[in-house]
Order: sequence, then C-alpha cells, then structure tokens
Amino acid sequence: MDFITKLLVSRSHNLILVVFDRFSKISHFIATIEKIMVEGLAKLFRYNVSKLYGLFENVILDRGL
Repeated sequence: MDFITKLLVSRSHNLILVVFDRFSKISHFIATIEKIMVEGLAKLFRYNVSKLYGLFENVILDRGL
C-alpha cells in the first residue's frame, strides 16, 4: 500500500490510496482525502479490496525507505 498525495481536489478527494498485490500483479486505486483516519482507511480497504479477494495474510505499507 502507498499513497499518491498533493493532488488537485476532485469531487472533494485529493489523495489516492494505491493497493498492489505482488502475486497477481493487480493494482487498486482508491480516491480519498488527506485527513483520513485509520478507521476510514480500514473501511476503504475492506470495501474496495477485501470484498473482492478476502483478507490478506500480510500487508506491507511502503514508506519509501
């Protein structure tokens, strides 16, 4: 998972959550806002990714290190 930030506001969204499955090579791009809380992030993940594939065994958050 990673974020694309500092975007122009479009339909009140200014950030994109990127979820990439390294095994299947499938990416999901989910529009959201910069001030999203952890609970909101979990809901976005559940409604947009987990409903399609089930829960993942592990999730890696890319911090650019």
